[in-house]
Amino acid sequence: MKLRQVSDLSDFSRGHWLRELLCRGEEPKLVQSSPDGQHVLLLQKSRPPILPRVVAFQRHSIAGADLERSWEPPQPALVGLLFLQSPVVPDSWVLAVVWEHGRTEVWHFVVAVGWQLLQTLELCQGARARVVSVCSQGANLVWCEERPPLGAHSDMSKCAFRFCVCARALEVGEQGVRLGAARIVLHNSPEYQVLASPQHVFLVPAAASFATTSKFLLIWHPEKAEFTITAPSAGFIHSKVLHSSSESDFKKLLLGSVGLLSGFAPLDIHTSTMSNSGGLLLVSTKGSVSIVEPDGTQRHIFDLEGGPLAQGSPVQLKTFGNILACVLAGVLYLVDQNSGRLVEKEVLSMKEVHFLESQDEEDSIQLLSQSGIYSFSFSKPEDSSRPEPCLVEMVFEEACRYYQRRSLSSSKLTVEKLKKGGTFQAPVVLAAILQHSLHQKQKPARSLEDTYAKLLSTVSLELQSYMSLELLKTCVVCAPESEVESYCKELVEQEVSRILQSDMDKDNLAYLNSVFASFPKAAWKATRSCLQLQQNGDGLLVARATPEVWKKVLCQPQLEEVGQNGMVPLFELICASFLRFKPKWLPSFVELTQQYVSSSWSYSSKEGPEGRVPLYKRALGVLARKSKHSEADDEMELELLLCSKRPKAVLQALHLLIHLKQWQRVVEVAEKFSKLSPLLNKEIFITLLAEFAQHRELDPYLDRLWPLCPAELTASNILTMVLQHLPHSQEDPVPFSSEGNQLTVGLLKPLLQRVVQRPSVQDEMYSDALQNTTFPPPTPPREHKIPSKVVADDVPQPSMARTSSPSTLLQDDSV
Repeated sequence: MKLRQVSDLSDFSRGHWLRELLCRGEEPKLVQSSPDGQHVLLLQKSRPPILPRVVAFQRHSIAGADLERSWEPPQPALVGLLFLQSPVVPDSWVLAVVWEHGRTEVWHFVVAVGWQLLQTLELCQGARARVVSVCSQGANLVWCEERPPLGAHSDMSKCAFRFCVCARALEVGEQGVRLGAARIVLHNSPEYQVLASPQHVFLVPAAASFATTSKFLLIWHPEKAEFTITAPSAGFIHSKVLHSSSESDFKKLLLGSVGLLSGFAPLDIHTSTMSNSGGLLLVSTKGSVSIVEPDGTQRHIFDLEGGPLAQGSPVQLKTFGNILACVLAGVLYLVDQNSGRLVEKEVLSMKEVHFLESQDEEDSIQLLSQSGIYSFSFSKPEDSSRPEPCLVEMVFEEACRYYQRRSLSSSKLTVEKLKKGGTFQAPVVLAAILQHSLHQKQKPARSLEDTYAKLLSTVSLELQSYMSLELLKTCVVCAPESEVESYCKELVEQEVSRILQSDMDKDNLAYLNSVFASFPKAAWKATRSCLQLQQNGDGLLVARATPEVWKKVLCQPQLEEVGQNGMVPLFELICASFLRFKPKWLPSFVELTQQYVSSSWSYSSKEGPEGRVPLYKRALGVLARKSKHSEADDEMELELLLCSKRPKAVLQALHLLIHLKQWQRVVEVAEKFSKLSPLLNKEIFITLLAEFAQHRELDPYLDRLWPLCPAELTASNILTMVLQHLPHSQEDPVPFSSEGNQLTVGLLKPLLQRVVQRPSVQDEMYSDALQNTTFPPPTPPREHKIPSKVVADDVPQPSMARTSSPSTLLQDDSV
């Protein structure tokens, strides 16, 4: 048995609106489907300011006029939606929409035309009557209506019996719709809910009925003009034939049984509905499911799990052949009505579901939810050893997801569309190959087409791998407890390897999360095997994974895909495994991933994993989620920060070491990472110089600290920074302190001497000119001077900006 999706609501007219209405879980609603399963009617009892309404949706996007009716209080509300068979046209039906004041609209659906209103009828004869419940029994409409008294009665007991049960024939023919004469079945009665089978009508007391009238059920047999009074829990059954209309009075019906009925306990009914066998299904507040047969006898079927039922908790019941389907709190129960045996229990992922009518009602169940229509088949195949139906469905379901991710169309693909459309041949071919190859040992192999045979030879290795995986799964199920662990390890390794070679979508990621949670050690070994992680001769961690596997490991899903259901990306799963089984390897693994990222994506690329959250931060996030924090975690945090080699991370690690007062490592980190860039060198030196000004912990390492001083810092800069970070004292400063922890000029002297003796930046700029051996520079070549007359007559006078030799300038000055 398997729950599979047969429609995603895209094949409905206005399917997006149907999905939107179903998503409003807080609003009470009633969902009904037509006898052929092609139409879904949704009665939405909305709260203000949205009006209550009934909307019809048809499958396969049938064109035509739509049906939508709404009303606004204090207008009469809608009471019932009834599908009536047409006796004139076989396999034809009409829809009767019954309103509270008795008005009935009869609608008919015509292909390519849509919904058509055939006629509007008045069900009740009195203008003040109000319909409270209605059902269809054969070609008749049966309803319970309230007939308020003319005056205000002070006696509440008389006001309680102001209801009556009526029936009228509704005939649909070629000439139109005709309503037969009204017939009073029972008058002066309390309020009842009427439920009909093809031959009988059950009258169930309403919740607001008096205690004296809620101790029994009434069953009306129209063909015999007979009423059966039954108190199922007490085993009381009494039948009475009504010979005349005067005997249809409620009090006269109970005249001979009042004394006996008064001693019974009230009925315990939480939910009631009809079964396809003609019985009345009842669910008690304790969760007990029973059936009341038309003769008044009661039979217990099944007890639901979960204890007593709350008043507002919905329970849905429907029968499919001999199987009773029940949905309670997101759990689907399938029970054999004859034996009471629980056939199947399925936990549904949908919050709210509704049963639909299906043409194959005897062997399948259809459920409507906001995400689509799902089918649950419980029939046994002719040959239970043949697995091709399940495999074929898996092929088409996977193909739907594959093509949907790559489709630019807004319409969603379904299994039915793939099978009937003919556009996508790949799943059809693969299904044929599976059916051929998996059964060639069980029966003579059918001949394949030439193109199929060529493809079969190509994918033969993959098929063998798949079959071995299925065989391994069977071994896990059938193996004794002592061998389960070894089988699980092999199975997990194959599953992890398979997923890393496929697309890392949301489903595969959720599956990996469950594998890592259920089999952590086996998943860790499988990860090491897939990434080929090992230490080389120098003790360094190396990985020989392919680029495609690295991309799967480093992919980071969108925020809306994770977090909602606790899914963790694959990189975080692997980091958690490192922390649990090999914590010393985690910094090296992060460094390996960064090396791959730097060789595959540019530094500023937003497509790569570093474009969103740096890898070292993702690893630190895994470390922060540990339930218990220890000193080893501080050391791991330092290693992760330093292995990233990012300036901010290195400075953060340096501050953490200063906080931990590990001065030896502070200096080692400063010496190592100051070589990465001048800017980082400057930030590191300024940080350590500030610490040096505040305390004397760094004094033993000054000979290693001063060489880190950047070239652009002057003595004035250093003195300014030292004065800014001197500790503030509460007392007046004195020349000589007894504590011996004050900063002195003697400690700064080596640094200042180093800075002063170091050539300045300007000196370095002119060093080439100063080191020239020829001085003064050679005289440029002389220019021949033009006679003054020629200059005055033909050539403009030279300006002062003209370049001349020194001797020429002296001659001009002498003139």
